Amino acid sequence: MADLRLASLTKRFGAQAAVFDFTLEVRDGELMCLLGPSGCGKTTTLRMIGGFIVPDAGDILIDGRSVLRLPPERRPTAMVFQRYNLWPHMTVTDNIAFGLRLRHLPTAEIEHKVEEALALVGLPQASRKWPHQLSGGEQQRVAVARALVLEPKILLLDEPFSNLDARLRVRMREELKTLQRQVGITTVFVTHDQEEALTLADRIAVMNKGIMEQVDTPDVLYRRPKKLFVADFIGTMNFFSARYQRDQGGLVTANLRIAARGPWADGTAVTVAVRPEDVRLVDGDDGLPARVRRVVNLGHYWEVTAENPDLGSTKIFTDGQRQIAEGQTLRLGLRRVLLYGEGSDVVEVTAPQITSLHSSVHG
Repeated sequence: MADLRLASLTKRFGAQAAVFDFTLEVRDGELMCLLGPSGCGKTTTLRMIGGFIVPDAGDILIDGRSVLRLPPERRPTAMVFQRYNLWPHMTVTDNIAFGLRLRHLPTAEIEHKVEEALALVGLPQASRKWPHQLSGGEQQRVAVARALVLEPKILLLDEPFSNLDARLRVRMREELKTLQRQVGITTVFVTHDQEEALTLADRIAVMNKGIMEQVDTPDVLYRRPKKLFVADFIGTMNFFSARYQRDQGGLVTANLRIAARGPWADGTAVTVAVRPEDVRLVDGDDGLPARVRRVVNLGHYWEVTAENPDLGSTKIFTDGQRQIAEGQTLRLGLRRVLLYGEGSDVVEVTAPQITSLHSSVHG
């Protein structure tokens, strides 16, 4: 297929920069997700790639060649929009064939390509139907077929599942992943849904206020987010503050010590982040006491919310084998934490260096 490079892209609307100095490389055959909250610039970035928005600065290169001067119809890209944009007065066949007819291909070739595209998305019997006769998922597949039939080098998807119900959304993203692997097409997928991005993507570019926060694999983004914004945005994370005390060998709260050397000045407040699965329940009188405020059964795991003066409101994921009730007091230890201080990279600390000051327990 093709590789894609965005070089220092910037787009302003008035005085506001929707995208600023954005650089990203998408590898040949890769499925890249642009992920971030509403208004972060991800759809603007996608539309610049497709040629629907002209950047104020920077360049867009496909296979090493700039496409900035090419209009959308001449770029080797195809876009699937959020609302699919199927023409209601055209049959499924005519919707898919529209772009091919603009290219003045022979009728027999168009018919063959449309048949192939419908078979690829699993709708070989839908050729004579009208869009209103299709379910939301089927309309989405037709929109993908209409894009793929043009044989683009790069497929662009702008939140294509946002109008589907939750169950269908899960099924459709599984089908899209299978289809993308089968075709091998380089794909850029925009979403604000972190679960969707973690499920689909080979790599994820996390955006915030028009800039790149981090680009990495789903596993790395979840396990070791480099910035506090990414730690807060990806998955569920508990945060509390500790103070760096060099003479005490690390960070301390009233009842907790985290042995860690950092570049911080003595007395600096550092944000401590811990995933709910890295909070463990401790037997006996060891650990930090926490009172249970809420217990939610989420099927394959339980989410427990407990309060502790040092940790604050803390979410804990458990397997449900231990009975836990609201109002109960638990003892908590920490297996692994991430430390975020101003002007420094994230620091990871594991159990032997996390100690309750008033017990012998290690997290």
